[in-house]
Amino acid sequence: MADDSRTSDKHAFGSYAAIGDSFTEGVGDPGPDGTYVGWADRFAVLLADQLPENDAFRYANLAVRGRLLDQIVAEQVPRAKELAPDLVTFCAGGNDIIRPGTDPDDVAERFERAVADLTSAVGTVMVTTGFDTRDVPVLKHLRGKIATYTAHVRAIADRYDCPVLDLWSLKSVQDRRAWDDDRLHLSAEGHTRVALRAAQVLGLPVPADPDQPWPPQPPRGTLEVRKDDIHWAKEYLVPWIGRRLRGESSGDHVEAKRPDLMPL
Repeated sequence: MADDSRTSDKHAFGSYAAIGDSFTEGVGDPGPDGTYVGWADRFAVLLADQLPENDAFRYANLAVRGRLLDQIVAEQVPRAKELAPDLVTFCAGGNDIIRPGTDPDDVAERFERAVADLTSAVGTVMVTTGFDTRDVPVLKHLRGKIATYTAHVRAIADRYDCPVLDLWSLKSVQDRRAWDDDRLHLSAEGHTRVALRAAQVLGLPVPADPDQPWPPQPPRGTLEVRKDDIHWAKEYLVPWIGRRLRGESSGDHVEAKRPDLMPL
């Protein structure tokens, strides 16, 4: 069975490759040089900390924003197999699910074929569920599709003995402060909490509880909320719709930020 529990077993991984889309690339969590950091980079640091001081930890992040499942399978899975790291995190299908008319059952079938391919060639493959979008304004109407796909991902993990990074159960990321201004990507704090949860899945010690409650906030008035919604629609929703109408992707002309296994 897939083990996503908080166990006391500690596993040392000497190398790690992350594959996926904007979530794994780290969009919403910019670093000082303008490159996105994100949960996978933060998770890599936690993994590296488990190795003896003189052991080198190597990390690759192949994820590119906007990628659909089939693109990830065609572009990133072969590279991950070539690198053959001890650990791969595989998060894909989200961009497919949010597209009108897509079938989560069909997406899951293609995801499973990729998982079977990966598990035959690398060490451990950790798969990632979708978020519970109940309180996410842009995505809450897709909650049923996301839940169906999440159920499939957990069943696939059971069949291939994959650890599960269960984002659906991570209640702290349902807070608005866990999300970037675009309401589609996590904020720096949201990415941090996901990294901590990923470490917990592998039984690693973490410096903080990812489900730690957020500090209270003063209530917001209706007018303030309305102004935020208008600003968001102008700055993010309209450009996003425009890209869809033009057949463009936010990942066009973007390359993986760490295409090779490199020391941290």
